[in-house]
Amino acid sequence: MSNALVRRGGGSGIVPGVCSLFVPGVGQLVNGETDKAIGVFAVWGIAGLGFLGAIPLIGGVAALVGVATHIYAVGDAYVQGRRKR
Repeated sequence: MSNALVRRGGGSGIVPGVCSLFVPGVGQLVNGETDKAIGVFAVWGIAGLGFLGAIPLIGGVAALVGVATHIYAVGDAYVQGRRKR
């Protein structure tokens, strides 16, 4: 895998935070945390399917999980982006 998206040194954290704002998990990918990015995207995607009705009877819970995962992804990407490596 290419390290073109991996930041070295301290950063502002704004770029990873904005990336995760659009698609949860991309900010973690920008920070070089591939495993966490896959996990966040998978949880968000499955929760989205539940909310849309692909997984019946859990729509409301899935919506809460999806929103919580989205908020976590943005916050985590920002904090980890600010942390010096």
